[in-house]
Amino acid sequence: MRRRLLLGSAATLLCPAMAMAAPAAPPLELLIAGPSGRETSRWGEACALAFSPCLPGTPSINTQNIGGLDGVSGANQFDALVPPDGKTAAILPGAALIAYLTGGPRVHFDPTRWVPVLAGVNSGVLMLRRALLAAGTSALRAAPPLRLAADQPQSRDLAGMLGLARLGIAATPVFGMRDTDTKIRAFTASEVDAVFLCGEGVPEDVSSLTAAGAAPLFDIGQLQPNGGIGPDPLFPGLPDASSLGPAISPAINTAYLAAATAAQLDFVVVLPRLTAPAAANGWIQAAAKAITSPALSAAATASAVTLQPAPALGGALKTLALQQAAQTTMLAYLAKTCGWQPG
Repeated sequence: MRRRLLLGSAATLLCPAMAMAAPAAPPLELLIAGPSGRETSRWGEACALAFSPCLPGTPSINTQNIGGLDGVSGANQFDALVPPDGKTAAILPGAALIAYLTGGPRVHFDPTRWVPVLAGVNSGVLMLRRALLAAGTSALRAAPPLRLAADQPQSRDLAGMLGLARLGIAATPVFGMRDTDTKIRAFTASEVDAVFLCGEGVPEDVSSLTAAGAAPLFDIGQLQPNGGIGPDPLFPGLPDASSLGPAISPAINTAYLAAATAAQLDFVVVLPRLTAPAAANGWIQAAAKAITSPALSAAATASAVTLQPAPALGGALKTLALQQAAQTTMLAYLAKTCGWQPG
């Protein structure tokens, strides 16, 4: 609730600036893949307010909510129905990208072909019971599978599962834990051995789990401004999963990198594929300016989200284009570990 209020109040700080000059250009549209009042919707409203004064002619940006929380329905409609004329952008949650990676049957969109505008990036940290961590990674490989608190296979927890898998550490996901509070309670009750914390406010959640007897094994790094994944500045000194040792296979490593990229994308703002560079340029430049606006940057800081420009998101979307070997390896891992397969 605290993060929700901070985001809402930060967005309203932009309203006086909007009121100072009437729009001199036709209005634009921002489709929000998700229901009104939820995280993606609040980010969408904040981005619409922040982008408007940075666009040529200061057009108003109308928002429209489409589909459910995972963003899949909204992404489908955006991909199929929005013309590439530069008049309509979309903001979507990272959950839609996880669904794309795992080949969900409802997915009829291809994010790797979207035109990137802006990304909101969050942290991801794999936490273990302190005694298990002290034994070291070699002991973890030889130990019984870790009981890992998780929501479902098609969730950010996929990055945590594959981060362990690339190291050869077995895990048995305990599914049905949708939110962080539920996972922390399960850890405190000794129902699970490990928790992957990912999303908004991770530093605060890490502190809560540390107090319950956990310690971090790895993070998933952070998307860099020019593409690629580098160190997460919120967790200096903590290695990312790729730094702990070589992967057991190139395919599982590629699958992990894609899942880690999708997991850290809190939200993405994109334009349709084939949008002409001239039409896209206004949105991209506006986003680059809006990143530094007091209201949007305050909302990001309050939520432990880093705002990254179009080149960073472009690199991330390319990472999601898995080769067949990596896709097959990931789905085989999910089938063996979770008894899960698409559809």
